[in-house]
Amino acid sequence: MELILNFFNWLNGIVWGVPMIVLIIGTGLFLQLRLGFMPIRKLVYGFRMIWKSRTPGTEAEGEITPYAALMTALSGTIGTGNIAGVATAIAVGGPGALFWMWVTAFVGMATKYAEVVVAVKYREVDDKGEHVGGPMFAIKNGLGRNWRWLGTAFAFFGGLAGFGIGNMVQANGIAAAMQNSFGLETWITGAVLTAITGLVVLGGIRRIGAVAEKVVPFMAIVYLVCVIFVLAIFAGNIPSAFATIVSDAFTGTAAAGGFLGSTILMAMQKGVARGIFSNEAGLGTAGIAQASGSTSNPVFSGVIGMMGTFIDTVIICTLTGLAIMVTGVWTGGETGALLSSQAFEAAMPGVGKYVLTICLALFAFTTILGWAYYAEKCWEFLLGTISEKPFRILWTIAVFFGATLSLDFAWLVADTLNALMAIPNLISLLLLSPVIVKLTRDYFAQGNEGGH
Repeated sequence: MELILNFFNWLNGIVWGVPMIVLIIGTGLFLQLRLGFMPIRKLVYGFRMIWKSRTPGTEAEGEITPYAALMTALSGTIGTGNIAGVATAIAVGGPGALFWMWVTAFVGMATKYAEVVVAVKYREVDDKGEHVGGPMFAIKNGLGRNWRWLGTAFAFFGGLAGFGIGNMVQANGIAAAMQNSFGLETWITGAVLTAITGLVVLGGIRRIGAVAEKVVPFMAIVYLVCVIFVLAIFAGNIPSAFATIVSDAFTGTAAAGGFLGSTILMAMQKGVARGIFSNEAGLGTAGIAQASGSTSNPVFSGVIGMMGTFIDTVIICTLTGLAIMVTGVWTGGETGALLSSQAFEAAMPGVGKYVLTICLALFAFTTILGWAYYAEKCWEFLLGTISEKPFRILWTIAVFFGATLSLDFAWLVADTLNALMAIPNLISLLLLSPVIVKLTRDYFAQGNEGGH
């Protein structure tokens, strides 16, 4: 086991090294420039379209509304990364890590937009009559036969990554939180989670979408209200927290309390890695969800898709990070969800940790649902629709094992597989960027400011 752990530590150091940071940030920046910063300029328009997308147009084709597709994508991205991931980034990389999460998000909006545009543009209808898309189909249908191996590589890594980032890590996070706060045995949490997951996942995208569009807005609002309460209690510390985040991003962080200190590179690495883990810009997953959304234009879906990155990182991760900073708990030497729990306890003594545990459980559970769909479509690309039922059963069983296994190894494997997913996806986005730019220009040139 130690040998395997050392191997993944070594591999993780390579795949999340400087070249990977350059590839992720560089691709996002390149796409932002090619698009004339459209994702940032059209932020307000994006929020308007989210509201409008609850009822698709008559010519739109797809299984669920674009709004339900966004909520499915958000269910996949709003997870332990927003609570435990942000805390870990700050605990290891210092407050400056949060600044690099913002950078990842603002360039990542262009990446997420591009992923969704090509996913919808090159989607197919499978032999069950459902729309399927994502990086593997964009590569296959957009780049041609010679590049099919790249699509296969993405589907293979995505199919495996799902069991890590989207399943076992999330189940483990819920079980650990339930044990710490309520004293529940991990196997009990695992059994309950397995049963609920099975009920939803076995119903496919329509049931996942129906659950996601009800649960995701509710859990996000509850969490935001709680974090804003924490910030209100410690409002006087907010300006200095922002100043520390920005200054430490470029200077590194000195040792303080239980915090060992960090370099600029460490802040960058942790900020970018955890930022990607949280908002998934660059992984290509949002395109898989949006490809099933009813739409008559890929750009309309892309605009809605890119908003997921803004909501996930710029809003939710920032508020979590600020709560950890203003309460001063970040120098105590704790990491992960326990650190976020301490921030909530500082503002709400006696109840804070229970509130955070419930939020974490909801966040992580919806991630299990969203990723079930992503991973299923990856295996469908590799093996055909025959893999659907066996996959759903295997996915449901994996939840139980995730809840009862050691967390560190699961996080490590998930991080490594994320990077291996991102590489084929980012290469395809760079190669397909002329198509993305043309579709975008055509859409806005036709006066589509208000419609789809």
